[in-house]
Amino acid sequence: MQINRRVFLGLGAATLAATAVAASTFGGWTLTRSGVQPLLLSARNDAAGRHFAVGYRLDGSQVFATPVSERCHDVVGHPFLPMALFVGRRPSTKSYLIDTRDGRLLQTLHSPAQRHFYGHAIFHKDGEWLYATENDTSDPGRGVLGVYRLEGEQLHRSTELSSHGVGPHQLLWQPDGETLVVANGGIRTEADSRVEMNLNSMQSSLVLMHRDGRLLSKEQLPEQMNSVRHLAVSSDGTVVSGQQYMGALSDLVPLLAIKRPGQPFQHFHVAEAQRQLMSQYTASVAIHSELRLLALTAPRGNRVFIWDLDSAELRLDAHLADCAGVGAVADGFVVSSGVGRCRLYDCRGKRIISQPLQLPTGLWDNHLRMA
Repeated sequence: MQINRRVFLGLGAATLAATAVAASTFGGWTLTRSGVQPLLLSARNDAAGRHFAVGYRLDGSQVFATPVSERCHDVVGHPFLPMALFVGRRPSTKSYLIDTRDGRLLQTLHSPAQRHFYGHAIFHKDGEWLYATENDTSDPGRGVLGVYRLEGEQLHRSTELSSHGVGPHQLLWQPDGETLVVANGGIRTEADSRVEMNLNSMQSSLVLMHRDGRLLSKEQLPEQMNSVRHLAVSSDGTVVSGQQYMGALSDLVPLLAIKRPGQPFQHFHVAEAQRQLMSQYTASVAIHSELRLLALTAPRGNRVFIWDLDSAELRLDAHLADCAGVGAVADGFVVSSGVGRCRLYDCRGKRIISQPLQLPTGLWDNHLRMA
C-alpha cells in the first residue's frame, strides 16, 4: 500500500514537486537544496547477516545501501553537506563517512590506538568539527570525546576531551550549539569487550560541558545501577534521557528522566503499567519540539510510547515488535523495527494514527536519523 497523499505531504516541509533551488559552496562541495522527502538514515542488515549503511525516502525508494564490515549504531548527519557518519557499535574501532546522495564511502574512520567508539557522535553546527564518544582502554572506563576536523571528504583526529564520567554513550547539543549534553552510562568495559566490569560501582551521570571541555554541570539519578544511555533535546533546551537498568528485573526503577531549563535532573513521570512493559530497558528517544511530544522505544517490551512533554500525559502505548529507531518528522514520529514494518505515528490530531511505511521489513538497527 502506498503512503497516501495527505500523509506524504505532511512528512516533509516540501513535496516531490521541484521548488526553488538554492546553491552555495563549502570546502569544495556544491550545496543544493530542493523540495524532496526527508531521507531516513539507519544501519540495517540483510537476511544473510551482512551489514549496510542505508538511506531511504519515506515512500520506500532506496537512495543507497552501502556495505560496511560490521554493525553500526547511530548515524550523525552533517549540518548542511550531503554526508553522514555511521558510527560503529561499541566497541568498534571503525566508523563510516558516507555521501548521502549516492552512498559512496568517503572514509572508513579509525579510532586511535587504545580508544574505541561508543556508538554515537555529533557534528558542530559550523560543519567543521565532529565529537565522538570513546573509551580509553588504557584506563578502562575513562570516558573521552574524540574531536575530529573535517577537511574535504576526510575526518582527521585533532584532540580529545574528558567526558567527565565513565562509559559515555550519546551526546547532543543544547540549542546554543556550543554546550554539549553527554550521557555517561557509568559502565566500565575492557578493550574489545561488551562485558560490564563494574556493575556494583557504577557512576552514571548527565553532563553539560562546553565544547572546549569545561564542565558546566554533572548530575546523577538516585539509583546507582541506572545507566543513562540515550538523549533527546528540545528547541527550548529540555533534555530527556532514557535509561538501561542493570539490576534485577523486579526492582521498581523509573527509566525516563528529564532536565528542564533551570531545573535539576530528575525522573519523568511514567505510570507503573508502562514502566513494567519496558523490561528495564529503553532504546531510542526523540522529541518533537513543535508538537511538544516525547517518544520512546522499548524493544524488550515491544512497545512504542508517546507522552506530552510538558504534562507527562500518556498519548500512546502501542505494540511494535522489536521497535528500534525513532525520529521526528512534520506529522509526528517514524519508528523502525527489527522484525516488522516501519511505521509513521501521525500525532497532529487528538488521536494518534499509526500507518505502515513502504520501507523494507525488519532487520533495522538501533537508531534512525532524518536528513
